[in-house]
Amino acid sequence: MKYRPSKDEYYLNIATEVARRSTCMSIKIGAIVVKKDQIVATGYNGAPRKVRDCYEIGICLRRKLGVPSGKNYEICRSVHAEQNCIINAARAGVSLLGGTMYLVSSQIVNGEEKLVDAYPCFICKKMLINVGLEKLVGMTKNGSYKEYYIKDWIAEWREKDMLEEKEQYFIDYYKDKE
Repeated sequence: MKYRPSKDEYYLNIATEVARRSTCMSIKIGAIVVKKDQIVATGYNGAPRKVRDCYEIGICLRRKLGVPSGKNYEICRSVHAEQNCIINAARAGVSLLGGTMYLVSSQIVNGEEKLVDAYPCFICKKMLINVGLEKLVGMTKNGSYKEYYIKDWIAEWREKDMLEEKEQYFIDYYKDKE
């Protein structure tokens, strides 16, 4: 019997192909948004349109400066795949409200690509909430996938007040109110 991929596998395979367009020297990420079983937007991480990317320049400034992943995004040339997906939808006049984002990520180590768990950064997570997506399906490092419902992120942040702020910056807004 011939194998036929599930819809989630099919869309993750397409996001994998989108990621191949990445212009980042450290990580390749591809994102697509699907609504009513139709791809409505795609995006990959890379420098803004018509701007030189890290490959053209020959270095990644963040790596040269020893900046760890997840820190100092402002000095990165790339726009994140999730952000580009949202931007591309806006440029085409397409609503993402109620859609599902499929996200694939592979890290480049010594010239070799290795799958890593695909999950949005803190900034992209806020954008995915505001754009009105229903869920995110992220490929895992072992090639399977995990579903995340945006309403769960919202509920968690309402209850725990954006936990990342407490963990990263040691801020507890409600400490003195208890």
